Amino acid sequence: MLYATTPAAEKRRILRERLAAGELLRFPGAFNPLSARLIERKGFDGVYISGAVLSADLGLPDIGLTTLTEVAGRGQQIARMTELPAIIDADTGFGEPMNVARTIQTLEDAGLAGTHIEDQVNPKRCGHLDGKEVVDEFTAAQRIRAAVDARRDPNFLIMARTDIRAVAGMDAAVGRAKALVDAGADAIFPEAMRTLDEFERMASALDVPILANMTEFGKSELFTTEQLRSAGVQIVIWPVSMLRIAMGATSRALDTLNDEGHLTSKLGEMQHRADLYDLIDYEAYNRFDTSIFNFTIDTSGR
Repeated sequence: MLYATTPAAEKRRILRERLAAGELLRFPGAFNPLSARLIERKGFDGVYISGAVLSADLGLPDIGLTTLTEVAGRGQQIARMTELPAIIDADTGFGEPMNVARTIQTLEDAGLAGTHIEDQVNPKRCGHLDGKEVVDEFTAAQRIRAAVDARRDPNFLIMARTDIRAVAGMDAAVGRAKALVDAGADAIFPEAMRTLDEFERMASALDVPILANMTEFGKSELFTTEQLRSAGVQIVIWPVSMLRIAMGATSRALDTLNDEGHLTSKLGEMQHRADLYDLIDYEAYNRFDTSIFNFTIDTSGR
C-alpha cells in the first residue's frame, strides 16, 4: 500500500549483484508510476525512466529542456511505486561538473538505482537523430569523475553514455568507452549501435556491463533479448515503447469517439476496472480505512 517496501539501497545492491553475475536484465520504459507497477507485475527486471519520455510528457522535444527538479521529481514518483530498481536518464548532467555532482546526489535521494550521463554537447539531441555533437574526451571523462566522486552509496550505478559512434565511427566509440570506464563508469551505454557485431565488439573491449537501447524508428535494428545476450549485452531498455503504444491506442480511441460517438467497440482493449484496482492494491486501502475508522457512534445522548 502507498509505496514499495524495498529500500532504495537494497534495490541498488540487488541490481549490482545481478550484473556481477552476468545476467541480462530487461528494463522497459515506464511513462508514469502506474506503468512501473505493471512492468513489475509482468516479471521484468527493472524500470527505465527515459528523458525523451519525461520531456514528451511535458509536451517538449528531447533537447535538454527539462530541469533536474522535474526529472528527479518524476523519477522519485516512479521509483517509489515499484520493488524493482529504476535507472533514469540524466542527459548531460544538467550543467558543469559541480552540477553533475549535485545531480547524482539528488537522484540518490529520489530513490533511483542508477543513472547515465552522456557525452553530447549541451543542449543535447535525441540519440538516434542526425546532427549530434559530442564533447571532447577530457570533458566527457570529467562529467563521469564528478558523478563518481559525488555519490554516497557505492552501489548507485553510474553509467556513461557515449554518442560518438554516429559522429566518428566505431573505433572512436570503443576508445571513448574505455576512457569513460577509466574515469570510473560502472557501465557503458553505447548509443545508436547499428549491428550485433558492434554490440559484441563493444562488450568484448570492456570489462563492465553494456546497455542496448532498443528504441523503435532509430538507428539500431530491433534485436531480440537472446541475440543481445549472445552479443554480450547485460542491460536492455525499451525507453519510449510503452508511451508510443499508449499514445497510439489513445489516438485510435479518440478517432472512434469522433466516428461512433461512444467507445463500446473499444471495451475489449481497455484495462478493466478490476485489473486497475488490483494493480493499485485498492483492497489494502480499504482494509486500512476499516481498521482506522471502524468505530461505533454513541447514540445514548451523553
